[in-house]
Amino acid sequence: MSSVSTGTTWPCAAIANAPLGPRTTMRIGGTAAWLLEPATPDEMRRAWLAALERGIAPRVLGGGANLLIEEGDHGVVLTTDRMRRVFRPGAAQTPEEDAATRAGGPLAEAREPRLVAWAGAGLPGLCRTARDSGLKGLAGIVGIPGHLGGGVAMNAGGRWGELWDVVESVHVLTADGAELTLPRAECTPSYRNGGLEDRIVLGAVLALEPGDKQAIADEMRDYLAQKSAAQPVQEHSSGCIFRNPDPELSDGRGAGKLIEDCGGKGLARGDAIVSPKHGNFIVNRGGARAGDVLGLIDDVRALVAEKTGIELQGEVRIWRAPASKG
Repeated sequence: MSSVSTGTTWPCAAIANAPLGPRTTMRIGGTAAWLLEPATPDEMRRAWLAALERGIAPRVLGGGANLLIEEGDHGVVLTTDRMRRVFRPGAAQTPEEDAATRAGGPLAEAREPRLVAWAGAGLPGLCRTARDSGLKGLAGIVGIPGHLGGGVAMNAGGRWGELWDVVESVHVLTADGAELTLPRAECTPSYRNGGLEDRIVLGAVLALEPGDKQAIADEMRDYLAQKSAAQPVQEHSSGCIFRNPDPELSDGRGAGKLIEDCGGKGLARGDAIVSPKHGNFIVNRGGARAGDVLGLIDDVRALVAEKTGIELQGEVRIWRAPASKG
């Protein structure tokens, strides 16, 4: 259990003994002794420093995608859920425009093709904002859940493009609580890795391009339809479980195809099942626990290794519960 007192005060909104499962796309998780909800990057920095001053290494929770949380007490967790602001750099924000932005609505007609997004901006809402503002460049991440912060940290994307394709700069918090702005030229993103090491994303500037609204909407609709046909996008999952292996070792097959060819679709433990729709997704049918998912991940990895000799590497992040003291 956490040693943090329930009488502790924090420099932002805070919830004691908060369940984490409902805040993840897999709908699995333990609790946070304190869930801190900063509403701005500055509140995020102050909350982070407050935890460090108490000798606590906090965790950061974005939209809960690409994440599996074990049951148990995870201490102090900072969530970016209230840091949703999206605006144009240098633009004077009216109260009406700011309210629409926070709700994920379109910005005023885009005179400036770049967008600034804070870490808690939802990727689906960000895509809608860009579409409705006539800005292209985000079609490749349509249909991906989660927040901008996590999307930048892991370089979210797929066959149609990645988030770092449009990142001009990223504003981060270092492990010791300092803020830095890193231009794209100083960053080394790669496949499913933003290259930021232990830095926490506070926001980013996205360099988009003016485009025809209808053409952008059509492109996003087409990509989303293709994803929906091939992936269980309406079910509770953490997204892709494994990274795609070296194509030279797998005959060009991605992890999902490799698992399918090995007979892994439909394997289950408890209420956790390898999606019959896509072999690289594990779905929570309603009552799955973290142990079910972790056991199923081991089953799939062993199956593929036995049949092909390929050792699949995990893509999903796993929060292990701290060991109980006693």
